[in-house]
Amino acid sequence: MLDEVSPHHNLHTLSMPPAPITRREAIEGIAALSAAVILPNSIDGQPQPNVQPDNRRPSMTIACVIRYQIDPFQRDAFQKYAEAWGRIIPRNGGHLIGYFLPYEGTNDIGWALIAFDSLAAYEAYRTRLRQDPEGRENFAFAQSKRFILREERTFVELAQGTFNLPSTLPKP
Repeated sequence: MLDEVSPHHNLHTLSMPPAPITRREAIEGIAALSAAVILPNSIDGQPQPNVQPDNRRPSMTIACVIRYQIDPFQRDAFQKYAEAWGRIIPRNGGHLIGYFLPYEGTNDIGWALIAFDSLAAYEAYRTRLRQDPEGRENFAFAQSKRFILREERTFVELAQGTFNLPSTLPKP
């Protein structure tokens, strides 16, 4: 679990039609967009009133979206694992947007969203994470309990001009 997948760019030529989007890709996109909206204008989920939409700038350039397939009978173990990352990830340089547990519908899929200023910041984070005693302990906990059945990482970047746009509907 310590060895993470390196991000890479998919290149498409004009002669190749785009592949249809899968349900998983759609959910990852929605999760990444939700994370982008939350990131720069809130602290602990609380909106910051002095920040105007025109002055907001993204505080990250990439986000790591982690999709977990978990043992649905060990949801509490995954919760404990996620809570530990709430201490570990920020200490090692990641901006933890959050871990998300299954709630309604599919009962074996969880998500994590972690933002970074750059790919270099992500690589430095990985190095620090490998040296963090509590991080190593949390990885060992997951391996010993075997509640994570599969883990996938996707790296996304913000599409410029689409970030944190306010609603244009008049207020009621």
